[in-house]
Amino acid sequence: MRVVISRRPLKSMMRWSQYILLAAGVSLLAYCGFVLADTWTFQRRQNRQLAQLMAQRHVANGAPRITVSAVLPYKSSPTAAGDLIGRIEIERLGMSAIVIEGTSRRVLQRAVGHIFGTALPGEPGNVGIAGHRDTFFRPLRNVRRDDIINLTTPLGDYRYRVVSTSIVGPQDSVVLDPSSNQALTLVTCYPFYFVGAAPRRFIVRAERLEASGTSLLSDISRRPPK
Repeated sequence: MRVVISRRPLKSMMRWSQYILLAAGVSLLAYCGFVLADTWTFQRRQNRQLAQLMAQRHVANGAPRITVSAVLPYKSSPTAAGDLIGRIEIERLGMSAIVIEGTSRRVLQRAVGHIFGTALPGEPGNVGIAGHRDTFFRPLRNVRRDDIINLTTPLGDYRYRVVSTSIVGPQDSVVLDPSSNQALTLVTCYPFYFVGAAPRRFIVRAERLEASGTSLLSDISRRPPK
């Protein structure tokens, strides 16, 4: 006896599977486009706000804005989640990103986050900043010792020199311990090209540069009045 199996249901299932996969692909592309557009818009808006805050401080001081790389520590006000901290840049790597208070999923999707409980720029201690390895902190895979990190805030510019990099476990929080000097610690996931939740953390340690700022203020204070 010959059994005949109709192929019509199979063809119909394959056709609907194609439609579903196509719709899923279009939806994913649309979501990625939305995330990229939202991030770009957020960065531009926060950069404008940072520029306005720096300009307001310049006008309030009535004097040229001074680069405060080791000039005088400032007493910064307490920050709340989502507050603008400043902008971090590593010129050699072409890296630039807005820094926002907190490390929530929403914050790290749009910027890099200042780790709550660590020092703020200009304060004694260890400034902790976290970012995703596949977005803003991707360039850190090429970071080198002695690279200069610029941290721009409404109160001034802070410069740090990279002194070391390391790879630690996700629970190894000792890298964020307070420091007796003014340090900066950048944290991102590792390996950089790992698919899925990365098992390790890549750490960049930098120290704030001494020098010109202090001598600049000293020179100003020693100048005779005109």
